[in-house]
Amino acid sequence: MQVDDTGEPGPPVTADGLLDAAEHAFLNAEFDLVRPLLQHIRHTFGTPDAEEAAVRYTVLRAALAARVGNWSEAVRRCPDSDLNLAATGVVHALAVSTLRRLEEEGGRHTEFGTAALAIVLWAYLLDEDDPGDFRALLTGRRGAAVPDELWEEARLQLLGRITDLLHALDVRAGRDALAAWETAWEAERAILAVFLSDAGPHGLIPLDDAARHLVSHDRGHALLDAYTARHPDPATWTADSSDHRACADALAQALAERGHGRVQAGEWSEALADFSTVARLGHALGTENRAAVLRAGNNVGRSRTGRDYSPITRIQGLELAHALLPEDGSLAAELTAELVRQGQKAFDNDPRQSRNRFARALVVSPHHRDARSGLDDHLRADLRRALDGVQPQEKIRAEAVRGLLRRDPDCASARRWLRDRNAEWAVAAASGRHMAAARSAVRHVIQYDGGEGPCGEELVSSVLVDLLVNEAWFSGAEGTRAGWERRVDLLGTAVGIAGPARDHLREEYEAAVLDLAEYLETTASPSDVIELFLRDLMRTGVSVRFDQTVKAAYLRRARTREKEGDLGGARRDRVCAKQIGGDLPDQGLLFGSTPRIRRRHHDFGQETLF
Repeated sequence: MQVDDTGEPGPPVTADGLLDAAEHAFLNAEFDLVRPLLQHIRHTFGTPDAEEAAVRYTVLRAALAARVGNWSEAVRRCPDSDLNLAATGVVHALAVSTLRRLEEEGGRHTEFGTAALAIVLWAYLLDEDDPGDFRALLTGRRGAAVPDELWEEARLQLLGRITDLLHALDVRAGRDALAAWETAWEAERAILAVFLSDAGPHGLIPLDDAARHLVSHDRGHALLDAYTARHPDPATWTADSSDHRACADALAQALAERGHGRVQAGEWSEALADFSTVARLGHALGTENRAAVLRAGNNVGRSRTGRDYSPITRIQGLELAHALLPEDGSLAAELTAELVRQGQKAFDNDPRQSRNRFARALVVSPHHRDARSGLDDHLRADLRRALDGVQPQEKIRAEAVRGLLRRDPDCASARRWLRDRNAEWAVAAASGRHMAAARSAVRHVIQYDGGEGPCGEELVSSVLVDLLVNEAWFSGAEGTRAGWERRVDLLGTAVGIAGPARDHLREEYEAAVLDLAEYLETTASPSDVIELFLRDLMRTGVSVRFDQTVKAAYLRRARTREKEGDLGGARRDRVCAKQIGGDLPDQGLLFGSTPRIRRRHHDFGQETLF
């Protein structure tokens, strides 16, 4: 309890009373009294808990910290909302100090916290609604009312001064529009609800707040310039990307506005690129945007005079427009016509591009006759080259050739190519012992050769045998071990298919086995000849020359084994050679051919020789 000058007890001391006294002392520049009063509050009553008292207390502490240059303390203490609970004069004093702080020494002191504090304080003081009655404060200090026109002029002048200062600091620091203090200042003034303390390290306000502010205040170009500098490839701007989701709405709006401007300027490709990015950002095109896309698509790549016609630009632009308006038949027709026109122009000098143009035209317009005709002409040319051996057949798809033959039943090259292809499949299937597949392929061979009606099994077998024999002839002509081996395999398969009427095939097959044995005798090891013999492709006693070749191989290997010390192996080889040579003439032929000896079949232990 306090006692006044008369000795009577005075009113009780309260926290609010001490706060009133501290604010009064601060406003009267009695700064040496303010701090003791605040300390008295804290020691006696503790730090205020009530919202109004807490705001008044912290603002006073922040103002005192700013006066002595303790800016980290000032920034930390000053709230960014509910400033109308504090004395306007104290807020004004703190705001002036922060603005001076930013101006000091050409902007050397440009901490984010100080800038944020200045923005929040001045946005509050210069708000048009004047929530803190800043105008009344100035009126009291002037001793006279401030006329409306002077008040508005002074307010706008101070707003401009702050804007210019923040802009200069942004330019000096190289900050773009999304991170600019000027942007934060404008956004705070516009809504008085931007929480600057929640901003990331690259700006005073969150990125999405900055983007929304820029586009809502007709600064979409500034937004796009800044965003493009950060993300140079607009093709990656998608709504489902975590990098772009926050700004997707603002970016889409800015891009749509720029797209309309580019349409008005006749920048058709650029406008279509903008609207495509709008769609990637997840925004459906409204009526106005769709009309702009249609206009750009109709004009892209060409001019009124026709002198600046660019087929590539036109196709690319029409592709974008068609993707944006897939249901628009006029765009699809324009794109198809341009693709076909360019496919025809490039037919001879750039077949690959020509083919791609026709194929794309068929995707856009599946039943377009000229596009289909262009692709068919390319396929005919491929077939002619493949049949002449100039182009590998593997580059041609059988289904495409069958489709061509359905559309053009008289196409001889398609029929011949399919006949040859099925012949290859028949031989391959028969070699792999897949007889059902081989016979099915042979039926197609007969069909493409001009055969009509069902094919009997005897005819199918005869054609398959012919195909195998013909392929065997080509394989033997290679003169390689693989060729001789394949020849034997093919003829063996043919023998198994052929009937009694083609008994001569057995002789061709046995001759092939003998040729392979003699080839191995001169180019491979004795063991290779012996392994051929053990495969039981031809029994002993059928060909004297074959038997002699095998016997010689056993004897040669026996001598080699003796030199290597393998006496048991050498002994077994000599026994085998003796068994094979039991019915052979005493002197085998070294040169020339030997007539085949037909004799009763004997088992010389061929399954057990090794």
